[in-house]
Amino acid sequence: MSSIAAEYLVTDDLTILLGLIAATVFLLNNLYKPQPLVHPILLGRQSDVGRVRNPGESAIYRNYGTGLMGRFPLRPTKDVHILADFIRSEAESARTLWSTRLTNHTLQDRVASFGTGLLRLANLRPQQSRVLVLLNDGLEFIISDLALASHSILSHTLSCSKLLSYVLESFPPDAIITHASLLPSILELIYDGDRTGNHTIIVVGETTPKDMASVASNIKVLNFAEVEREGVRVPKVNSPLPNPSDVFTVSFFETETGHVQGAQLTHENMTAGVAAVRALFPMSHALSPLDTLVSAHSLSTSYGRSIAYTAIFEGTSFASLASSKVYHPEEMTIENDVEDTLSSNVYPIPSPTILFVKPSNLESTVTAIIRKATESFVLYPFARRHKVASINEGFITKESLWDRLVFDGARAKIIGDGVGSLRGVVVSGGPLNAAIMTPARIALSIPIVNSFTHPLVPGPVLASHPLDLQDFPGLKDSLVAHVGPPSVNIEAKLVGLDDKKVEGGADPVGNLLIRGPSVGKLLGNDDYVSIPSDDDKEGWVALGARVKVQSNGAFKIIS
Repeated sequence: MSSIAAEYLVTDDLTILLGLIAATVFLLNNLYKPQPLVHPILLGRQSDVGRVRNPGESAIYRNYGTGLMGRFPLRPTKDVHILADFIRSEAESARTLWSTRLTNHTLQDRVASFGTGLLRLANLRPQQSRVLVLLNDGLEFIISDLALASHSILSHTLSCSKLLSYVLESFPPDAIITHASLLPSILELIYDGDRTGNHTIIVVGETTPKDMASVASNIKVLNFAEVEREGVRVPKVNSPLPNPSDVFTVSFFETETGHVQGAQLTHENMTAGVAAVRALFPMSHALSPLDTLVSAHSLSTSYGRSIAYTAIFEGTSFASLASSKVYHPEEMTIENDVEDTLSSNVYPIPSPTILFVKPSNLESTVTAIIRKATESFVLYPFARRHKVASINEGFITKESLWDRLVFDGARAKIIGDGVGSLRGVVVSGGPLNAAIMTPARIALSIPIVNSFTHPLVPGPVLASHPLDLQDFPGLKDSLVAHVGPPSVNIEAKLVGLDDKKVEGGADPVGNLLIRGPSVGKLLGNDDYVSIPSDDDKEGWVALGARVKVQSNGAFKIIS
């Protein structure tokens, strides 16, 4: 028996060599197999779900990181209570906001000077006056917003320029802040309406003699720089500090049915919104003064303003894309394409690190990069296969061999040399095609957050995990990418459920209701946001969206 066993155990050099090769391949496969960047258990339970529900309703969902018993974050840090606190005086380093490089101390001085100038030259009264801000994104918008809020003067903003006539007629302002190029159209609207009342218009930029010649005697036109210089010349006026619960702005927007709505936002709404924006990024990739944020969302919207104030709080550089402009001297439409995505290059800012863009911005940019990468027709199929394999394992990087050989060059050709600094993309403003998610992760090789926003809410309402790389193309409703769980300070529930289907194990489908410290209130009553009286007492707000909650706690917008 022993001799037979010995015959089977006889080895030669070839056997040993093959054995070593097999062992080496096995070890290399295990050692170099990419490990998921986030534990699969966390992606399998993204929402914390309540234990009970009412008939026709779902249980209450919260972000798993917050928990059902956790307290909602109301502010980014304990010292931030109102808008003025976003400018941290202890931060001394300068950063670039659009075209201006300045420190926090300089920004505070300019805000105080402009506020004092407004009170003296425009005769505005704290806690009584209201100002219509008709500015595109820029430093002047931030200075105006902070100055008005610091003196408890209500500001009105428009998410769309076609709302101007309605708002001007329905909510006559005590002053208007706008661009010099828009002065003729503003004057025309005033002359068509109330000709007898006194009006004050503060313009950014230089007016022409022709425009000034058409100004009536009851209209006072001031230059923005002139108002600011007046505040520098005289002692600063200090108004009583506003309370966090005070409404500082009304952001007007148009619903899908054509109704005009106004979102009343308090200081607390905005501080909670900034806390939610900061929470989009994990602690290991948190925002820092070294970042540069670029946004496609107008500051006239609640979400766009929360992004800008996040940049101001963090001390980062900030700029906007061309598509964020609400006001144009002439009728024009800017597409959210690759050219728009790169439009921030006109500003002297460092290379962008975080992009807050719309779905079409991402889709057009990714398509262009993939098209350029396929020109390397020999290497691209191998590169794509290896990148997809890594993504399926939950791992993503732009430092791989295939990035250096294929994708780095394609990115540089489309985005430019600054693409190396880009480390995150946040998408919102509409449904995102699920089919673009994997190509986007291949093309950009950075975390991508898909979020759902609403005009009533500064900050995201729902937002996916940046490292959730799962893809389920076989599902029937996989045409639209999911938008993750509720934000860190939002709790949500669904109404209008089919109880039989839910009890049978189907995913809940219904109308989305939310509440939380970042949720504003509508100006007046309207049928657009109609909620049952019991829900009204509990503070729930319906957003007019129909959603589905997946088994892992991620939400998907159906309509």
